[in-house]
Amino acid sequence: MARNERMIALDVGASKLVLAEFGISRGGELELLDYGIAPLAAGGESELDASAYIVSATRDLMRERSIRPAPLLMAMSGQAVFPRYVKLPPVSRDKVFQIIQYEAEQNVPFPINEVVWDYQLVEDAADELNVMLVAVKTENVKRLTDAVGAAGLEPEVVDVAPMALYNCVRYNYPDLAGCTLVLDIGARSSNLIFIEGNRVFTRSVPVAGNAITQEIAKQFGVDAAEAEALKREHAYVGLGGVYAEAENETADRVSKIVRSVVTRLHAEVNRSINFYRSQQDGNPPVYVLLAGGGAVIPHMDTFFREKLKCEVDYLNPFVNVPVAEGLDTERVSGDVQVLGEVVGLGLRRALTCPMEINLLPPDLVKRKALRRRQPFFALAALGLVLILLCWWVYFYRMRETLAVRVVNVEQRIDRLDAVNSQLEAVRRLQRAAGRRAGAVVDLIALRTRWIEMLNAIHDRLADGMWLSEVKPVVTDGVVAGILISGQGFVDRLEGAGEASAIEAFRNRLVEAPFFTEETRITRQPVAGTEAFAREFTIELALKEGLRVE
Repeated sequence: MARNERMIALDVGASKLVLAEFGISRGGELELLDYGIAPLAAGGESELDASAYIVSATRDLMRERSIRPAPLLMAMSGQAVFPRYVKLPPVSRDKVFQIIQYEAEQNVPFPINEVVWDYQLVEDAADELNVMLVAVKTENVKRLTDAVGAAGLEPEVVDVAPMALYNCVRYNYPDLAGCTLVLDIGARSSNLIFIEGNRVFTRSVPVAGNAITQEIAKQFGVDAAEAEALKREHAYVGLGGVYAEAENETADRVSKIVRSVVTRLHAEVNRSINFYRSQQDGNPPVYVLLAGGGAVIPHMDTFFREKLKCEVDYLNPFVNVPVAEGLDTERVSGDVQVLGEVVGLGLRRALTCPMEINLLPPDLVKRKALRRRQPFFALAALGLVLILLCWWVYFYRMRETLAVRVVNVEQRIDRLDAVNSQLEAVRRLQRAAGRRAGAVVDLIALRTRWIEMLNAIHDRLADGMWLSEVKPVVTDGVVAGILISGQGFVDRLEGAGEASAIEAFRNRLVEAPFFTEETRITRQPVAGTEAFAREFTIELALKEGLRVE
């Protein structure tokens, strides 16, 4: 197969870690290139407490198997998650997520902000939606991803082991009819996966390989490491009846212990089958596939074949997934029971799988999103630099153009300054001529005004009266009034009444457009003298003063 892409699958179990390298062709065909298996946390410790083991085991496997970093998909134990199955009424697709989110808040046994959760539409019937919710505490999945990150890898997908195994079965056994039960016997728990058409149901039971180890340790009075060694060396499922008993007393005792624990497992399997039939409207299994490290115990298939009364076989994850030519096929055959999860993870990268759960922690999702945006940020920065460069070139060219224009403008300014100097001299002459002309005009206007006022005064003199003196009254350079002195014949003044004749003259003067009511007589004629004429003086107040400066 011509490989166009590499990827790494990592299955973190309770007692072991499986790391596999796959090649993916352009057409989506998956091929196992290499793999390694390492023990974790001897003594049955939880994988959630085995961060240091995960880091060292991952590094050691990559170094021993010469596996270089590549896109990583990992699976965590099914016992660490909380699967829930919810039936929803048929609703429009745009409302499905809101309803599922509400159901998640109601069904997950922890505050929703403390868990990472995802969902999958399992079966879309005409009258209902079947949804599988999967949740895990954020701190638990983050501890795993941090450990993997410390080993130099960063997961793109955090799947759940039963879901990865389900994808593996669906790909390698596409023609399953009726209900198939996948029994994955692990170290701390056994996962049951019911597959019936497009329906899937999973359940985890706390009876598995460690239960056998603990029972052996209790019966033989040894520690966990010795009990594990006894299990590996002597364990098989004691069948009894027509089957011969073992000649080795230790093997006989171990087989009876194994049978006792497997019988408990069978009871849990029966309860799960009954639950599946009653709560999920499922059918009893007609085919059982055994997987997991505990499934390799001899006679395990025979035991369940007799108890469940159906066909039982071992899961082969490489029915449709080829193995690289350089890989030791005997080694693969010996480990085939623990490679189903990594094959399911590889299929997630190569194809669109029927079950695609991703429990990636929020901080890792944000970091990946930021990393995906970094090329755009770089392009934006480059674009900004190019824009600034364009502006710099533009301004540089504009500066050169403006410099030429400035020189031309300065030259024109110099020429215009010379012309302006000449014009300024002409304007000074013009202003001087204007002042002289204005003075002449003012003088003419003043003389005309004087003539008009004198004519007005003469026109209002009565017969027998004449003026002897006309003198302007000047205040601060302004003619504010006119002082006139005159005389009149006694017979003329007496005939009209001396005082009344001067008053009448004064009143006629006020009627002229030049004088105001403030015009007053300052000297009246004196009666009783023998002179033939009498003198009088009147001060005329001008409505508009005449500036003489």
